[in-house]
This record gives sequence, structure tokens and C-alpha cells, in this order.
Amino acid sequence: MRIYERYFARQIYLTFIFILFAFSGLFFFFDLINELNSVGHGNYKFQYAVLCVALQTPSRFYEIIPVAALISAIYVFAQMAANSEYTIFRVSGLATNQALRLLLKIGIPLVFLTYLIGEVVGPYTDQLSERVRLEALESSVSSNFQSGVWVKDTLTARADGEQVTRFVNVGELKPDATISNVRIYEFDSKFRLSNVRIAKSGKYQPPGHWQLTDVTDTQLIDVPPPGTPADTLNPVYRAKQVTLPEYSLRSELTPQILSVLMVSPDRMSMFNLFRYIQHLTENHQDTQRYEIALWRKLLYPFAVFVMLVLSLPFAYLHTRAGVVGVNVFGGIMLGMSFQLFNTLFSHIGNLNTWPAPMTAATPALIYLVLGLVGLKWVDRH
Repeated sequence: MRIYERYFARQIYLTFIFILFAFSGLFFFFDLINELNSVGHGNYKFQYAVLCVALQTPSRFYEIIPVAALISAIYVFAQMAANSEYTIFRVSGLATNQALRLLLKIGIPLVFLTYLIGEVVGPYTDQLSERVRLEALESSVSSNFQSGVWVKDTLTARADGEQVTRFVNVGELKPDATISNVRIYEFDSKFRLSNVRIAKSGKYQPPGHWQLTDVTDTQLIDVPPPGTPADTLNPVYRAKQVTLPEYSLRSELTPQILSVLMVSPDRMSMFNLFRYIQHLTENHQDTQRYEIALWRKLLYPFAVFVMLVLSLPFAYLHTRAGVVGVNVFGGIMLGMSFQLFNTLFSHIGNLNTWPAPMTAATPALIYLVLGLVGLKWVDRH
């Protein structure tokens, strides 16, 4: 890098680190206050609350990085404009397109950092935080249904070549991914109920099997009356019930699919989101919400470039030192408005079933156009 490029990068990175930790400290304080309502329940002590909030910090970093990049760049450019440094750079031959390329080059490490936190660190620490919290509270993952969690499971092949469809009801999902109070309703290829299994608990055994314990297996056999044809509208069944201490069940469900209940889609990794979307698609279920979350995860790191483009027009404003704080405040409002609009637009797209790529990309494209228009305006004036 050239000398002026290193100078710009050093100033922006130092300010970025300070703003990132300042904002994350603020969110840590608010999240800790929110967790105090649970302190005292079960074994959930204050130390566990601090640990849980601390484990959520990487996800806060992921959310803050684009805004921190915007504010840090605006602050640096406002300071340079106030001290006439940027004017000297322009007189020395720094064109607008060169400054824009410089900013994008500075933003590349921040984009990689965002991907690293969003795909590797954040999802792992979020799941770990939720496990610590649930174990301390001595509770399980619940759902909006009093009967527990309902999941559809379709096996595409079996020994006799038939397709099997199951509706699995999990009463409790423990933090260690074990399940209890399990009920499994199995249907044949003609969607006739063929088997009902009730198990006390279950544990996943890769690849593709659940080890169920204390199983009551009820098999329903279609038995038409002698001398009469089978009536599909009024079938006659014979039930055969067997009690087993253990039963190995082949299933497409995995703890990763069930762990969707422990972490919101926006905080899942792209790999887990993609696998869950595949599972929903194979079972003919709605994937709109998770497709939007996947595309947002894919495109969100590039919001760093958009924020840096938005910050460049502030370098062309000839302001006094006392107005630097006003510019920084404007940058904070601009960054917050992007976050709010991005979240709001994803909900609107989900309600209106808009294409997921368009829903995820539109807010960033709008702000990118605003930044380029603003840059063109200040460059002319």
C-alpha cells in the first residue's frame, strides 16, 4: 500500500475498533439488564447471566460492524475536512474515484471479518449461550404449542421402495440435543396411518439414526372383512402393539435441524440455514422466512462497502472542528436507519412473499444509490 493508503487505513481501523467495542459494551449493558429478570430462577445466578450475555457478544459484533465502519469513516473524514487534510490530498492528486477504490480496499478485511463472525463464531457462541441458560434454568426448549414441537420427516426410500411420511412430536428438546416425550405418527405412500410410536426419550446416533428408549410400537394393519373388497373410505385395521426397551429409528432429522429452535434464523450460519431449507423443501413446507435469512446472511457483510461509500461525501464538506460531532451524530442516525430499514424490509418481503434475493438486496442497493448520488453532488459543488 502507498503511504497515504496506510495512513487512511490506520486512522479508520483504529477508530473502528474503538467504536465497535464502545457499541458492544452498550449492548452488553442492556442485554445484561434484560437477563436480570431470569436471575434467581433455578440455578441461574448472576454469573451465568454475565456469561450468557458475553457469549452473545460476537453476534452483536456481527450486527454492529457495518455501522461501526460507517461511523469510523465519517469521523476520520470529518476530522480531515476540519483540518484541511483531505483538501491537501485532493490538491496532491487524489481523485474521487481513487478515494472510492481506497475505501473499498480498506473494507475488504472488514467484510472477511464479518463473514468469519457470522458463519463460525457467532452461531456457535449463540447456541452455547442458550445451552448454558437452559441448563441453569433447568428448562427445555419450548414452542408455542402446549403439546411440544411438531416436525415433518419424510424418508425418500425404504427397503420395499415405499416413501414413508412421519409427523414427529417432541415434548421436550434438551440443551444437549436429546429429546423426550416423543410421539411418531407414520404414514405409508398412500397417506394411511400405519404406525404409532411413543418413546420416553431419544438420542441421536450418526449417521441418520435416533436411539429411542422405552418405546411402545403400535402397528396398524389394514384387514378388510372376508369376502368383501377393501373400502378406502371406511377401512378396518388390526392393531399390533409391542413394547421395546430400545429402538433405532432411521430418520432425516438431525440435532442441527432441531437446533433451529434454539437460535433465531438471523443468527444461524448459512450452512445450517441451507440444510434446514432443504429439509423444508423435501417435506413441502414453506421456506420463505429462512430463504430471506439465508440471502441476508450472504449479502449482509457487503453492507460494509455500502456504508463506506456513504461516508465518503463527508470528506468533501468544509466544516469547522466544532461540527465534527454533528457529522458523527448524522452517521449514527444514518447507520441506525439502515439497520431498521433492512429489518423492516425483510419482514415486509416475508409477508408479501417477495423473492428472497430481492428482499435481502434492496435496502443495501437503495443506500448505495444514495451514497453515490451524494458523492456526485458534493464532487460537483
